Amino acid sequence: MATVTVHGANKANILDRAGAYGDALSRAGSWAGTATLVVIFLWFGSMKFIPFEAESLQPIISNNPLISWLYTLFGVAGGARFLGVFEIATGLLIAGRVISPKLSAIGGAMGAWSFLLTTSCLFTTPGVIQPGSVIGLGPAGSFLIKDIVLFSTCLWIVGVSLAEVPTRARV
Repeated sequence: MATVTVHGANKANILDRAGAYGDALSRAGSWAGTATLVVIFLWFGSMKFIPFEAESLQPIISNNPLISWLYTLFGVAGGARFLGVFEIATGLLIAGRVISPKLSAIGGAMGAWSFLLTTSCLFTTPGVIQPGSVIGLGPAGSFLIKDIVLFSTCLWIVGVSLAEVPTRARV
């Protein structure tokens, strides 16, 4: 195999070092992603206890048959609190990755379920699609579209956590 020299350095050595840096960046990104999900779930969950937040979610939740039953059982404030407890528990379980990847796998699955439900609101909430707008999304759609990425990130945390179980079994 021929080697290429770039400014006096062997290209194969540069790529080998890049691979090592890539592994370190991947590990750092993995923990950053975990921490980000924790913050998001703890923040979003805590917000559900604020009346303004509970009321602002009403048009989204009440139009989705998969979650509107919360209002029937608990009312608007109670339904929001139910979701808040679920989201806080999800964040704490994802944070549990530092103790056991089994905890974060459970939390990631809970988070994926949560964001799958909220992503489904893109199809049930009136005003998500706004004809004539530049990107086609109304305020509700702009609010909900982020949940696609968060759903994917939760699936990723499940996979990363399950991959860590054999090497980090503590619980």
